[in-house]
Amino acid sequence: MKFLENPMQTMGAGFVLTVVLIVVYLGMAGIGAGDADWAGLLLRWVHFLAGITWIGLLYFFNLINAGFLKSLDGPTKNIVIPKLMPAALNWFRHGATVTVLAGIALYFYLPKDRSSAIALGIGGLLGIIMMVNVHAIIWPNQKKIIAAVTAATQGTPAPAEMAQWGRTALLASRVNFMLSIPMLLFMGAGSHFK
Repeated sequence: MKFLENPMQTMGAGFVLTVVLIVVYLGMAGIGAGDADWAGLLLRWVHFLAGITWIGLLYFFNLINAGFLKSLDGPTKNIVIPKLMPAALNWFRHGATVTVLAGIALYFYLPKDRSSAIALGIGGLLGIIMMVNVHAIIWPNQKKIIAAVTAATQGTPAPAEMAQWGRTALLASRVNFMLSIPMLLFMGAGSHFK
């Protein structure tokens, strides 16, 4: 079980397990591999996986990380921020991008009635606004903070604007946190509003 000690190997094992379970499912259900809508299935799966990564990190940042970082003293923040935030924000922003791109492709790929199209359109628009916040506000400000904190570990004083960068990123993240609640409802609601 060595693969469980490395998250990338664990994720790889999850993909392998998925393929095995698909083969078992197709056999048990008596469905031929050519009878499945593989493109729609894969688009939806990628959309879900990336979305869980993105929104999971959004909730982590807002419900846990923001308060945790406030509780740390300056020298401890100088250790934690450069080690934690680049990787977390990397998964966060790429999760946002993949979620939205897969969602747009899925929206145009799958057939839907008017009610579903409107609900998905509302959810999708909220998701696009959230992704723009990630790339235009949250990431640029966090990138400046990470660079300033890294420089501070080598003796460079923190710039006066750093507190404002943090506040701007926090408020944009809180907007995304707020928007995620109706976004998630509308993404799943299309088939229920009939």
